[in-house]
Order: sequence, then structure tokens, then C-alpha cells
Amino acid sequence: MHIICEHFSIKYVRQHVNFFKAHKKTYSHFHLDCSLEIKPGSITGIIGKNGSGKTTLFKAILNLIHIDSGDITLLDKDYKDVDKNKIGCTLANISLCEYLKLKDLMNLLNNTYKDFDLDYFLQKCKQYQFPLDKKINEFSTGMKTKLNVLIALSHHASFLILDEPTNGLDVLAREEIIDLIREFMEEDENRSVLISSHISSDLEGLCDDIYMIDDGKFIFHETTDCLLDQYGLLKLTEEQFNQVDHNYFIKTRKENYGYTALTNQKQFYQENYPEIIIEKNNFDTLFSMMLRGE
Repeated sequence: MHIICEHFSIKYVRQHVNFFKAHKKTYSHFHLDCSLEIKPGSITGIIGKNGSGKTTLFKAILNLIHIDSGDITLLDKDYKDVDKNKIGCTLANISLCEYLKLKDLMNLLNNTYKDFDLDYFLQKCKQYQFPLDKKINEFSTGMKTKLNVLIALSHHASFLILDEPTNGLDVLAREEIIDLIREFMEEDENRSVLISSHISSDLEGLCDDIYMIDDGKFIFHETTDCLLDQYGLLKLTEEQFNQVDHNYFIKTRKENYGYTALTNQKQFYQENYPEIIIEKNNFDTLFSMMLRGE
């Protein structure tokens, strides 16, 4: 099973977003142009600031918005022909049927999804202390978020699309969501997950590979193992910066003490420039350097 999006392009007017040019409020066209592949048994992360195109990408994959060109293949089929029961998803800013009590929503889901696992759903509701007789609009933000993810997991989907599933949650609640995703993957080695977040630390210990999106385009892609093992941040004085080999610099940034340089050849600098301070890379620093570095 592969999920492949090959160089597809989307143009649409993003509503209710203000773009400021020359101090004038305008609506501008947003252009999404990207390609990615998600392999069976893998968790792929999409990281980007708010408004970078994460939700638009997910809506395109789910056939919720029209793409102008390109191909999207899900579960070895054209994305328009896929059995929707095989896909579980949560989308940012999409509300549940909040006027329903949880037990009524549960019955609705049970009648909607042919593979809905009622026992699993009830077990998790008990674990998270979700009151079945309470209307969903009376749930806290954190409870609603966890419920959204639980619904996506409860019908044994083959492919999960999770858009900012930990947004607005405290640390413990975020860990619960991440544990749910891990459990989902452990049950079937052929499942795949596509997850987005602007909380990069949530993706660091979860994903097999990471795409970074900015202004509708992927600006970076790498496996997590490679990122954590081979990438590093060089802390350089002005003198060191002028003397060191720049061939393996990806991005640099001017600092008060000199320069910070992002490299994917950490070992080269460890072996050839032992006097240079090299900090371990993480997703937060990578994200910052890719967007703000030169």
C-alpha cells in the first residue's frame, strides 16, 4: 500500500485571511504545489507554521477541494475511488456534531462505518472518562480533540490523516494522543499515518520522516533518523566562520557571537574542526533555521 501525491497543484482563494501589502488589506491567491510519498507502515509528519498549506494539502488528499493538475493515489487507487471507510481523519477547525450527546454520536458512527469497533470506542471513552450522556458542546477543548482522534481510530482504517491532533492540549493529553497513534500502528504493519503539527516536538519521537511546508511548497524532506544523527548546529565565531569549509552548510544565521550554521554532515566537522561547538539538532531548531536562515 502506498500513498502517493505526484506534483499536484491547487489554486484557491483563502477566505478570511488578511494579506498586508503597502498597508492595504487584500485577498490573495494561495498556490499549493507539492509531491510526497507515504510508505506502508510509516508515519509521515508535515510541519509548518500556521497558514503554510498543511490543512489545504489534507483537504486535497481527501478530495474535499479540487486540484488543478497532478495525481493522487491512495491505497493503490485513484483518490476519488477509495473506500472512505479505509481512511480515518481529523481536520483542524472542523467541529463534531456538538448538539448530540456522546452516546447518540456513538450510535451514528456505528451505523455509518461498517467496521466501527464499538467495544474499542467504549473502552477508550471509559479510559478518558468521557460522559456518554453529556452533549459534546459541553466537553472541554481537550476532550473534543481526543474524541476527534478516537473517532478516526475506531473503524480500523488503513490510512490516517491527522491535522494538528495535539493542538491546544496540555503535555499529558498530547502524550495520550501520541500513544493512541502508536497503538494504531502496532496493530497492523501495513497502516500509514500522515500527521501535521506546528508543535515539532510532538513529531520528533513519532514520525519516520518529516516534510516541511512553507507557502504551499515543501522546502525540506528527510528521515527522522538522519535528522537526529547526521544534522547538527555549528556555533561559530566570526573567525571560525571565515575559516571553516562551507560546502556542507544548509543554512546560516548571523548571531551576536558570530554565526549559527545548519549542516547535514555533522561528523565531517567533528573530525576536521574539533574546536568548533556542535549542538545536537532537533525539529524546533531545524524549523527555525530553514525559515529564518540564509
